[in-house]
Amino acid sequence: MEKDIKKITIENKNYPKALREIKKVPKTLYFKGEIKSNELCFAIVGTRRCSSYGKQVALEIAGNLAEAGITIVSGLAPGIDTFAHTAVVEQGKRTIAVLGTGLDEKSIYPKENIKLANKIVELGGCLISEYPPGTPGSRFTFPDRNRIISGLSLGALVVEAKEKSGALITANYALSQKRKLFAIPGPIYALNSQGPHILIKKGAKLVDNANDILQELNLPASLRSPEDAASLRADETLQAGLLTPPPLSRDGPQTLEENLILNTLKEETLGIDKIIEKTKLKAATVASILTVLEIKGRIRNLGSNIYGLSR
Repeated sequence: MEKDIKKITIENKNYPKALREIKKVPKTLYFKGEIKSNELCFAIVGTRRCSSYGKQVALEIAGNLAEAGITIVSGLAPGIDTFAHTAVVEQGKRTIAVLGTGLDEKSIYPKENIKLANKIVELGGCLISEYPPGTPGSRFTFPDRNRIISGLSLGALVVEAKEKSGALITANYALSQKRKLFAIPGPIYALNSQGPHILIKKGAKLVDNANDILQELNLPASLRSPEDAASLRADETLQAGLLTPPPLSRDGPQTLEENLILNTLKEETLGIDKIIEKTKLKAATVASILTVLEIKGRIRNLGSNIYGLSR
């Protein structure tokens, strides 16, 4: 509701410290929820028209960073932004959405994310805008808000983005603000890989998991979740050739059929038809096992019956 929208100026001690450092600093911020002067934030951005691969990456990395104690910042836009916020909300953690509109429900874009916006606030997160209530979005306001997304953050990750994507505006702001820049590689023929690959060639850090980001940011080990820290130690030991990969397991041992499906999904996300084709299992068996693996938290349905591992 509009009465829940508060205002803070740069003179206020609770104004975000990191944001004070940027050029074109917003003198006034409007916000809903809790705003903090000093916290560890990280931006995750990308295309609105993401692939199932991009969706899986955004969900996993945002979720793992949130579990490690990082506040995820994004723009509430459809696509990668939405999945980054959603992964954090699913864990009941704090996330910040920076909007290019006013924060009243009439102005918020996209309308389908109003429920998500309310959940962000309900769970202790924050909605932020430099625009007063009643301000609609425009071709100027959305690019401008990207400097706030990167300005609040220690670094920014671009998951998927075409060559002319708005996510690259955030990346350029991050570079000019001397923030760390990260990018997810993708298939060389995919349009959504163009943006990240351009950034990687320019020096962005290529990453494929949350631990890569935590290490590059030199964050204390205490910020990492016990599960991530253990995973990192195991990865390092594997690289040293000291042990073999542990069997896939969560919530008890897997059946042979469950392991067959999990191993099939190790390399890529797949639709249910492809899973049936590759495993040679009956359709009814595959459907039943996928449901069980979802309940166990081993896999995610990425939409349209496309499945990927929950890492």
